[in-house]
Amino acid sequence: MRGQVSTFDGPRGLGVVVGADGRAYPFHCTQIADGSRTIAIGAAVEFDVVPGPLGRWEAGAIRTL
Repeated sequence: MRGQVSTFDGPRGLGVVVGADGRAYPFHCTQIADGSRTIAIGAAVEFDVVPGPLGRWEAGAIRTL
């Protein structure tokens, strides 16, 4: 799926991607595919939707476009 990073808190490593479907998908910095552990707010991304540990859908394997 494609989307855009809407928020990212670097010190905590938590962020949210808004997908093309309009839904918000939270993610942890370990899900950034290039291993950088940081991503710019507003970046266009491609990602997988995966089940998270709290029973909600999350963004995984996040790749910048």
